[in-house]
Amino acid sequence: MQELKLSDWLPTTNKEVKIRGWEELDVILFSGDAYVDHPSFGAAVIGRILESYGLRVAIVPQPNVNDNLQDFVKLGRPKLFFGVTGGCMDPMINNYNANKKRRDKDAYTPNGDIGFRPDYATTVYSNILKEKWPDVPVLIGGIEASLRRVTHYDYWSDKLMPTILESSKADMLVYGMGEQPLREVVRLLQKGVPFNSINTINQTAVLLNKDESIPKNKNWEDVEIVSHEACLQDKKAFASNFKIIEQESNKLAARRIFQKVGDKTLMINPPYPTMTEEEIDASFDLPYTRLPHPKYNKRGPIPAFEMIKFSINIHRGCFGGCSFCTISAHQGKFIASRSQESILKEVDTVANMPDFKGYLSDIGGPSANMYKMKGKIQSICDKCVAPSCISPVICSNLDTSHKPLTQLYQAVDNHPKVKKSFIGSGIRHDMLVPEFNKNADPKELDDYTEEVMTKHVSGRLKVAPEHTSDPVLKLMRKPSFSYFHKFKERFDKINVKHKLKLQLIPYFISNHPACEAEDMANLAAETKDMGFQLEQVQGFTPTPMTVATVIYYSGYHPYTLKKVRTPKTRKEKDEQHRFFFWYKDENKAWIKKTLNKLGRQDLLNVLLPENDSWRKNKPGKPKHTFDDAIPFNQRKNKAKFRSKKKRR
Repeated sequence: MQELKLSDWLPTTNKEVKIRGWEELDVILFSGDAYVDHPSFGAAVIGRILESYGLRVAIVPQPNVNDNLQDFVKLGRPKLFFGVTGGCMDPMINNYNANKKRRDKDAYTPNGDIGFRPDYATTVYSNILKEKWPDVPVLIGGIEASLRRVTHYDYWSDKLMPTILESSKADMLVYGMGEQPLREVVRLLQKGVPFNSINTINQTAVLLNKDESIPKNKNWEDVEIVSHEACLQDKKAFASNFKIIEQESNKLAARRIFQKVGDKTLMINPPYPTMTEEEIDASFDLPYTRLPHPKYNKRGPIPAFEMIKFSINIHRGCFGGCSFCTISAHQGKFIASRSQESILKEVDTVANMPDFKGYLSDIGGPSANMYKMKGKIQSICDKCVAPSCISPVICSNLDTSHKPLTQLYQAVDNHPKVKKSFIGSGIRHDMLVPEFNKNADPKELDDYTEEVMTKHVSGRLKVAPEHTSDPVLKLMRKPSFSYFHKFKERFDKINVKHKLKLQLIPYFISNHPACEAEDMANLAAETKDMGFQLEQVQGFTPTPMTVATVIYYSGYHPYTLKKVRTPKTRKEKDEQHRFFFWYKDENKAWIKKTLNKLGRQDLLNVLLPENDSWRKNKPGKPKHTFDDAIPFNQRKNKAKFRSKKKRR
């Protein structure tokens, strides 16, 4: 690999700008993350995209907001605009856990150090820039801006907030993945069009003053949602907005959305069509160094970079539409897949890095096994408004063939320097179950599962059934837990066939809307009965732009406007979470008391029977490996669980 020079990174200081021989800059980017020049880091992608249009671009990573604000003026005034992002994660999720306690690590900062990213970073950075440079346009983007583009519930302040355009004072918001709208913004600016006249670009949002006229576009239909002020007064009205927002975000021919915010009008233009293979390849093929900026060499490793250093992202988007997930809200539900040639080119680049040892940590995406999947008949997709392509059932028009992905894995493994490639991204196990994926070729599904288990897992396969309760799963837009049982049967057969000792690690969520204590008790009992002692568990965290968060705040389902109860108090949340850890001595008396009070002795007999072999284990250690004998009472207890659910 050719030795890199400082000028191979985008400049971050005046000295680095001078090294390139530049006298002025066209665009200056501000980011809440440390600068890692890699296609998995949004600020680097946007910087390289702008650079590819011939612009002189610099980046100010993690500017200091606690001093004299020198970082916001040191590079001077850009010719075109400032770009601002809070980073790869919403800063509030990055800074706080589900219990609103400040985290002790920031994965996007050298050494995991905290304190380098302010809360609500996009708003903080943008306001400072507007104060320092009032006549320079500010364009905001990234996941924080994208998910806060309309009236939204903010869990950390426990209140509704208006569009981030209002609080940040920014001139334009780019939502979703930024390559396509930025290309058009730059094209118009280079033609001499004033920034404040650019307001009809797809996938952008602007806040119009009361004296500004609505821009005309004969190709767009319009829809108005309930105003911000009405949302503040009526939770049901707020909930009703979300159905429109989600459907229009995922339509190929979407309407333009308007919302009144005080005496201003928010205008959200329709999204671009899904990126073509050629477009997404072009983004990944840009000249990234794939390394953190040298300025961090003495500060320690950046955890998020170390995690993805030897990984390959093969597609964007997710058609799962899970109620608690923001991926489709930001990346869209339609899959944008890279070509095999582009992926193999990146594999070769990684394989020739000096510290590569032969192991790729991940060949994946938002969901590992959606590569190359799309509608069989495009005209059907063009009219679709469903937020998920696989809930409540897999769409008959969806091509779920895993053959291209299996072939890709095999092509990657043929590289002479690759000893093994792992699948670290989450796999949609339900799509590998023929009883659920009825239109797929069962042999093809088995071939993929076998390929993954025999060649791409280090010992544990992680999947996310999320819950065992059918009502909760329905609200989550996840399939019945019965399909997890089916998948485990296939998993166990392959384990036996190949004499493997792989473990199946299921992920679950507590405190989700519609989830009651009894549901969590059933989850604990049913998974224990399957031979699991849960490790990978989490509490539901309300994040902007999800169905589950709208329900959490408003109490109403946005699609039906029917009431849905959600555990909200700290006591309720802690108690639901305790069921995950039934095997800990400090929880046993409480579980016994709770289940007796609920009249669920059947669950109590499963979790804490008098002669329980699990009691002999140390907390946190499973008695059963995940592929050996299942407790004898499985069938009997499973029948009890199902009958109780049906009665409810």
